[in-house]
Amino acid sequence: MSARDTSLPGVRRLAVCALALLASCLFTLPSRATAAPADTDAGLNAAVAARLDSTASRAVAAATATRIKVTRHTDAWAFGTAVLATAPGSPRLPEGRLFLAQRGTSGWRVTFDGEPAFTRLARSSPLMNTRERSLLSTGETGRRTMAGGDFRTGMALPYATGQSWTMAGGPHGWSGAAAPWSSLDFAGGDQIVRAVRSGTAYTMCTGWIRVLHDRGYATDYYHLWDNITADGRPVSAGAFLGHTGTDVTCGGAASGRHVHFGLRHNDAYTDIAGHNLGKWVLQNGGGAYQGSALHGSRRVTAGGALYNHGPLGFTQGVVDANGGAALTRRTGPGTGYATAGSLADGATVTISCSRTGTTHTGRWGTTAWWHRLDDGTWVSDAFVWTGVDGPVNGTC
Repeated sequence: MSARDTSLPGVRRLAVCALALLASCLFTLPSRATAAPADTDAGLNAAVAARLDSTASRAVAAATATRIKVTRHTDAWAFGTAVLATAPGSPRLPEGRLFLAQRGTSGWRVTFDGEPAFTRLARSSPLMNTRERSLLSTGETGRRTMAGGDFRTGMALPYATGQSWTMAGGPHGWSGAAAPWSSLDFAGGDQIVRAVRSGTAYTMCTGWIRVLHDRGYATDYYHLWDNITADGRPVSAGAFLGHTGTDVTCGGAASGRHVHFGLRHNDAYTDIAGHNLGKWVLQNGGGAYQGSALHGSRRVTAGGALYNHGPLGFTQGVVDANGGAALTRRTGPGTGYATAGSLADGATVTISCSRTGTTHTGRWGTTAWWHRLDDGTWVSDAFVWTGVDGPVNGTC
């Protein structure tokens, strides 16, 4: 399906362009780096394009235009974005990377985010500010330690807390049905797209913002109108990134205004199923764009509205009574202890520590772990979604 913006008046388009240009001019680059001149070394562009083509998926590399933007440079260093753009209306969306290059005696050495060589160069490059150097140069020993069974993100949904938007498309690939199913489509609300967590933002191209977060995660936001211009700009959770739209400047398709949201981990798109956004756990369906989201026992399928409850803390959980109305609290880690009230399905709890007790089976499996809550009562891990199998805040 092709997508063009037919609802935005011409006057507004001119205003949007002017504002985007002004934002670009006002944005301050890190010290010791200058904006790239129009006659940037052709050898650098060629080197970046060649490396990008060699790392791209075959489906995209076969029919794309390479767009390289050098945002910072010195005589020996260059940093920016490299995008393989697809044609507007294409079923394939663009692919993009951050690059860091160093000039040597034999020419430019180009590295992309996620590569060990990028990690090493980021530690010493004068183009990186302190925040970026910490974020981009952590490498295998840091950013990659949260892979596997830890699905905690600390993220909200990509719109204001307290609003309900339509999940127009459930889990699907960045480019349609292709795995991994990393992405969701959201529409409605006040149309303002916001950062799901604090991080460092980069404009990959018009309509496309990427925010790098902690724990190895990053989030992509595409089809935006009036998006911010950013080159390593710090953004807070809930920060304005743009408006929902149908922009396909870098390729792909959009039918009706929305934000195409993608989750990345360790510099690649990752399955979004099992992760929690706005206290909803995403789950795959039988096909791309289907699926659902769970808040406690309440399930909303694609096409339904998701209320943004805000982020789930790393030592918090959401009560899932597995179809029941409430979860019984105990005075100790097992059903042999006295009852101490109950918690409503979908309630948020804060966990002080955990230990083993009686074994129970809930939606997420069978476990003997119990959590001591901040009020001193206990609940079985079988009926609390935390994103981790076992303790989330140490043992008791």
